[in-house]
Amino acid sequence: MQRIIIYQLLPRLFGNETSNCVSGGTIKQNGCGKFNDITSKALKAIRNLGITHVWYTGILEHTTRTDYTEFGIENTHPATVKGEAGSPYAIKDYYDTDPDLAVNVTQRREEFKALVERTHKAGMKVIMDFIPNHVARHYKSDNRPEGTYDFGTLDDKNTFFSGHNNFYYLGSQSFGCNIDAKDSADTEYSEHPLRATGNDCFGTPGRNDWYDTVKLNYGIDYRTGNRCFSPVPDTWVKMLKILKYWAAQGVDGFRCDMIEMTPVDFWHWALPKVKEEYPHLIFIGEIYQPHIYRTFINYGCFDYLYDKVGLYDTLRSVMSGRTSANEITYTLQQTSDIREHMLTFLENHDEQRIASDFFAAEAERAKAALIVSAAVGTQPFMLYAGEELGEKGMDKEGYSGVDGRTTIFDYWSVDTLRRWKNGGKYDDSLLTDNEKSLQQFHARLLQLCNEEEALREGQFYDLQYANPHSTKYDSNRIYSFLRGTSDELLLVVTNFGNTGRHCEVYIPNEAFAFYSIYTNDEKTTAIDLLTGRKIETPLSPDAKIAIDIEPCNGVILKFKTK
Repeated sequence: MQRIIIYQLLPRLFGNETSNCVSGGTIKQNGCGKFNDITSKALKAIRNLGITHVWYTGILEHTTRTDYTEFGIENTHPATVKGEAGSPYAIKDYYDTDPDLAVNVTQRREEFKALVERTHKAGMKVIMDFIPNHVARHYKSDNRPEGTYDFGTLDDKNTFFSGHNNFYYLGSQSFGCNIDAKDSADTEYSEHPLRATGNDCFGTPGRNDWYDTVKLNYGIDYRTGNRCFSPVPDTWVKMLKILKYWAAQGVDGFRCDMIEMTPVDFWHWALPKVKEEYPHLIFIGEIYQPHIYRTFINYGCFDYLYDKVGLYDTLRSVMSGRTSANEITYTLQQTSDIREHMLTFLENHDEQRIASDFFAAEAERAKAALIVSAAVGTQPFMLYAGEELGEKGMDKEGYSGVDGRTTIFDYWSVDTLRRWKNGGKYDDSLLTDNEKSLQQFHARLLQLCNEEEALREGQFYDLQYANPHSTKYDSNRIYSFLRGTSDELLLVVTNFGNTGRHCEVYIPNEAFAFYSIYTNDEKTTAIDLLTGRKIETPLSPDAKIAIDIEPCNGVILKFKTK
């Protein structure tokens, strides 16, 4: 058994070494990372962080303002492109890789395949995006397999809904409310008939809509609520072929975008068919409605779901001092029966950087939350490139603006990643002492997730109920739990406070019985797996374990029980 530890990176950003980027700059001005920049040395450095899977974000060809007509790729009207580089989620060709990421554009698919092979050789697996809900307004596949048709080719465009259509048609409505439909082009963008926009906008899209995309039709008539799934909708068939195409290219899993915006019936139909041919594949669903989690796992056949509206939101609130650490217990109880299916994280491309002014301002303040997120169960954990270095995400990159996130719309270079790369050396000579320390902390914790049996597959036991608030245990700022097997026990204690704390932790008799551990040691030696520090302490139901914990940090004490 192996814990899945994912490293999310955007090749466009990861390999870009341009140090003087300008806001809203073109690819010529700001440069762009390539598949080939993710070298064997880079992958070894990523693997050394404890990573098992790499999620390459933005692989599929998507809209851009960069001109690739000399390579037979049609331009996209700039009014339907967000930023200079465009959104990786406005897909222009599901069967092709993004030309921005290739050194030789004519060899872009081969360069991606070589990256997949390098990643496998480095001992990691490959995850890529699957965007089922919407496509770019200017979708045109130049690489679709023989005998397949582009989305919308055979649609009846005179009707809002048909079970055979790929899109929803809105008649003579105009494109763009508060959107410059001309932008930098000579003529305005027009669409006749107008199609529904990707964020379920069934009218004229505005600036805050996903105006660069169009909604795909999976057999639901949104005007009547009717669900027309028999015969199987054409969109389902097209999407199944796309999944199998990329599985055949050697990828090991898909991060599926906004799965709740497509009917669970599609996933129930499609995923078993893909896994029948490629049983090793994993499917991760981005989802934000907890009341349908179990439906998408049990009926929709997903392996893992985002634990955003749950553990991420709770940990952020506890870190910010708005919520008691006791809330972590309640949050985990809500998904206790599906905990192993919940993907945990503290950053991704949608969320604000921890070190940004919009979140914690200092990356070190997330250590306690990081320990909980990674060590609380056997579920996968995801790290976002630069998080381990304390990237602040406070650049004014262009379309994205200063929002505490690293842009996905602009050509840009990430300061911490660029200095870590150091011309391809991937050493720490250009990193600050704080960045080195933070990276080492992440690496140690994530390596432990697979090195330690108790973290890899041990059972979880919450200790908050046994340690009510007191002067020796501030349950508003302290959160503790056990992970263990019958052979070893890990005591994890975290401090979300901004000051160091001395606390005493009580392990109840029920916990010893839970792990089938029978001990009454008056004194035993425990080792903190994060620092190597040893402490002498009793290990019995009648004693309390005294621990000193640094601010915003934690300990993972290992006890041998046999």
